[in-house]
Amino acid sequence: MTTVPPRFAKVAIQSHTLEHARARTISAYRTWLRSAPEICQIYSLNVPPSMVRLKIRQDFERNRHVENLGVINMLLHKNQQEYQETMNQWKQEPHVEHWFKHYEDPPQPVAFLDKFYAGRDDPSLIEASQRTTA
Repeated sequence: MTTVPPRFAKVAIQSHTLEHARARTISAYRTWLRSAPEICQIYSLNVPPSMVRLKIRQDFERNRHVENLGVINMLLHKNQQEYQETMNQWKQEPHVEHWFKHYEDPPQPVAFLDKFYAGRDDPSLIEASQRTTA
């Protein structure tokens, strides 16, 4: 599918009331939800559109508590920019697949050299050295 870059371009709009910002947010949310199947198709994702919709919802819910109008305007501007980059295929597949990456804590080092390589010190040694220098 050929995309025309100005297809998703919008003039930067500033909301002057929270009601207007809320309406813009709901509109942006619906736009993303409608685009979920197309995003899966464009980037050949191995996840169903429902997972893309879940990720979109999580991103919007993360900023639900924001009440500062300037911050809301900035978030909506970044949202439109992200949408335009995604739909115009200005991203590569790893950028979109990164949305679904699960972060796991690395295993804690046990041996002395593993701790040394990881840059971690034994807390009991730190306390002992602080007691001797004090």
